[in-house]
Amino acid sequence: EAANRGAMEMGGKSIGLNIDLPTEEPPNPYVNIRLNFRYFFIRKVMFTKYSVAHVIFPGGFGTLDELFEVLTLVQTQKARPFPIILVERDYWEGLAGWLYSRVLAAGNILPRDMELFRVMDDPEEIVDLIDESSRGEREARGTPS
Repeated sequence: EAANRGAMEMGGKSIGLNIDLPTEEPPNPYVNIRLNFRYFFIRKVMFTKYSVAHVIFPGGFGTLDELFEVLTLVQTQKARPFPIILVERDYWEGLAGWLYSRVLAAGNILPRDMELFRVMDDPEEIVDLIDESSRGEREARGTPS
């Protein structure tokens, strides 16, 4: 909700990709466009297809599902590379450490796969990384800023 609110307050578009669940959360009041999905896989396709970055905040199984889906798509080059940012170091450092000490050490991922995501806390650094990445993508496509 915080990211949607910030986008809306700055005059940007805020799009909500909602999933129909048995225990519904109240709708996010900070979205201009609300899309509802019945199936997770379609929702994840939409997240990835139109994103310039994934900024992931602490969450549960659904959040982890989305994180590992996008990591897999970028790793296997089924999605173009873009920033994948895990916000709140204290929350994510255990997972990042486990990936490094267990998954990488076992040879199940490559060292470069650990560079697919960043764990960050500073909002300004996060915005700078997304801006830099978006600018590079626009330049590669020949699209004006």
